[in-house]
Amino acid sequence: MKRREFLGLSLATIAAAALSQRAQAQAGVKEIRIGYQKNGVLVIARQRAVLEDHFRPQGIEVKWVEFSSGPPMMEAMNVGSVDYGAVGDSPPVFAQAAGAAIVYAAGQPITNGQGILVPQNSPIRTIADLKGKRVGFTKGSSAHNVIVRTLEKAGLTYADITPVYLTPPDAGPAFANGSIDAWSIWDPYFAIGESRQNGRVLVNAGEITRTNSFYIANREFAKTNAAVLQQVIDVTVSTAAWAEAHRDEVAKSLSAVTGIALDIQTIAANRSSFKVGPITDDIIATQQGVADRFFKLGLIPKQIAVRDIVWRNTQS
Repeated sequence: MKRREFLGLSLATIAAAALSQRAQAQAGVKEIRIGYQKNGVLVIARQRAVLEDHFRPQGIEVKWVEFSSGPPMMEAMNVGSVDYGAVGDSPPVFAQAAGAAIVYAAGQPITNGQGILVPQNSPIRTIADLKGKRVGFTKGSSAHNVIVRTLEKAGLTYADITPVYLTPPDAGPAFANGSIDAWSIWDPYFAIGESRQNGRVLVNAGEITRTNSFYIANREFAKTNAAVLQQVIDVTVSTAAWAEAHRDEVAKSLSAVTGIALDIQTIAANRSSFKVGPITDDIIATQQGVADRFFKLGLIPKQIAVRDIVWRNTQS
């Protein structure tokens, strides 16, 4: 056999073996662990059991893990306890800067449903009035980015406020009892603050900055189970399309899964954008702006390139 023919045959054999190994790895998937919060498309997917229905014929079980916010979900994903989940724009930035084993799998532009609340009788009437005030939000969350961008718009700096890092379940009572002067938060907690905790909207995030939510996957899961991950994304996309056209049913699904009152979830559902799609260059550019902003403020230890961890399915 000529050397060129031998090399060609060897390369073909190696490629076939690699494909076989990937197929075996994907065939060996027995469960998919999904991280979710009290909002969004994945809650709807859980309530409607669409992922379970899709994967049951393949012998794959779907398990759900609830988180109060994105940062702990990113920690769980980094150590391999969660395979796929939905978060806001800031958690993956902090996670990537810390070297977490994650990739961006899909994106979702956010047009409403988050912002900054103050008490109804608060003297805070403008963004500039936040100077010197105690502002509550979850560190490393999308609410963190909203407050940073809001301060920039008024010519203030991060040092002009007193950040109070609180998870949503802790921030709600703190806001209600006056322990914090303002609260940067997302739905459904945003709607709860308005409807149940005497909140007044100081800022809608959509008026300040473009924001995105993301569907993130564990890096090793994405690498070894590309076909399975693509199926999860496809079901997410189809669920999002259904949600856009069935908001009343979405509110009922959200309420049933989370235990949050139907009227609250109706507010959240009616002002949400559910459309999910690929990570576009435009989304990458917006997300890179978030990362650069946090590095400039010293909130992350190093500069990062968002594009470096965007997953592309090269096996399709």
